[in-house]
Amino acid sequence: QVRLVESGGGLVQTGGSLRLSCAVSQSLFSIDTMGWYRQAPGKQRELVATIPRWGSRIYADSVEGRFTASRDNAKNTVWLQMNSLMPEDTGVYFCNAKLTEGDYWGQGTQVTVSS
Repeated sequence: QVRLVESGGGLVQTGGSLRLSCAVSQSLFSIDTMGWYRQAPGKQRELVATIPRWGSRIYADSVEGRFTASRDNAKNTVWLQMNSLMPEDTGVYFCNAKLTEGDYWGQGTQVTVSS
């Protein structure tokens, strides 16, 4: 059982920044792919970024150039740096870990961007 705990969400004005963190209960050296997803009110959950242990990160077109995802395997932590935030970035942001037995999710952290 892997536990993921997100933090760092909040209310910010358009153009502002937030940094989300995800603390993972299992060593990230054993998890190939971590990811960030978000879910806006009334919409389906969507991929924001994937952070593979090896290789390039992948970002949704809507956040490319504004968001930066990173991981520190030694600290068992994943981050999402969000800059130039826009109202359409509002939603609950979830951390995801992809293991061979399935996906694990955190409880989510709310991000609200005011116009």
